[in-house]
This record gives sequence, C-alpha cells and structure tokens, in this order.
Amino acid sequence: MGEVPLLSFATGVLMKTHYYLGWFTNFFPERLGRLLQKDITDRKSIAMISSNPSKLEDDGATECSWLDQAGILFDDYHLINYRVHKEEAQTIIQNASVIFLLGGDPLTQNGFLREYELMDSIKKSSAIVLGASAGAFNMSTKWLCSKNLGFNVGKNTVYKGIGLDNFSVLSHFDLENNIERVQSELSPLSEEITIYASNKDCAVRVKGDRIDVFGTAFLISNSKIRKLKETL
Repeated sequence: MGEVPLLSFATGVLMKTHYYLGWFTNFFPERLGRLLQKDITDRKSIAMISSNPSKLEDDGATECSWLDQAGILFDDYHLINYRVHKEEAQTIIQNASVIFLLGGDPLTQNGFLREYELMDSIKKSSAIVLGASAGAFNMSTKWLCSKNLGFNVGKNTVYKGIGLDNFSVLSHFDLENNIERVQSELSPLSEEITIYASNKDCAVRVKGDRIDVFGTAFLISNSKIRKLKETL
C-alpha cells in the first residue's frame, strides 16, 4: 500500500507544509536538506515562479542547485514567467508536487502573481510550497515594503501576499545589526499581525499547526521583538 497522507485531526484535511526560506550562501545546510528530503516525498513536478518574469536569465538555477545538492530531484521542472500563458500556468500549479516561489524582486513577483491570478491557486494547492527571500514575502498574508527595510521606494506600503499562513514575513535581512530599526519599522504592522523575521541562511517551516525555526529568527508581535529558539 502507498504512504498514508498526514492529516490534521482537528480539520480532517491534508497537513500542508510551507517553507519560508532566506537566501543561502552556498547550498542548504545539511540538516535543513535532510528535513526537506523527508518532507518532499512526491517529486513528480516542481513549479517555479519567477520574481522577474520578463527576464529570461531569472531561471531559478540557483534555487534548483540547492535542491539538487540536497538530492531532491524532480521528473518535471516548470518555470512560470511571461513565456508561459496564463492558462498553462494555472494548470502547472494545479499539477505540481512542489511550488517554489523564487527569490529576487518581491514587488514584481507580487504583481505577476496577481496578473496571472495564481495566488488563489497556490493557496488551494496541496503541494509543498517553498519561498526564497522574495518568495517568502509573498507566501505570507501581508508584508511591509519600506525604504528602511532595503526597498527602493518613497513611502511605506503594505502588500497582500498569498496568505498561506496568518503571519507576515521579513526574510533575508541582517537582523542582529539592525534590531532597533527593524522593531521600529515593523511595530505598526506587528499590532495587526505576527511577524517572523529571519536572517540570510535561515528558514521558518509550517507543518500543519506547528511552526519551527532553522537558524536565526525573531518574532515581532504587539511592537515587541524576541529571538526565537531554533527548533529544527
């Protein structure tokens, strides 16, 4: 018999798994790679969503190399950008074993997800969803675009993401050297929603009702910030 899917006994639905990743200097650290290997058992198809869909060179090669190094290979690889028709993109998402929102420009990726009407399809998918840096921003419910957080913008704007989990994300940021700035900048948003802020080589994993942390991450809630213990 085949492997029985994990269920949430509270809801009776499939236990979904989401990885909010930073950006990795070389490859996934060995421990994180083993966790991904264990979680990603269905490897028929991966759908990679570009953060710069007009640029052909944004092909997900770096993110794919992380998976390759961890021994996670797929039968089919699909890159979703403007070379793929909207209807085809929807089909690719529906059939994917894993969905990977690539790193790069979160603003451009957010607009592309809306234009191609992919947010709802990703949210409804039973696939494992990974997001690196920009992708992690857009997996969350909402996120702050701010000059003080490294964006080249004139005013602060809160963007709606896919909303896979009910929190916000600040991914791939030098937190330890910018704690006061990060806390001050994210304080208003933290009054509305919990924020997970992580460093470069880090990850936040949501599996069912459990949230785990790999590497250096902070929790910002009600204008207060605290460092989280590593649990992965």
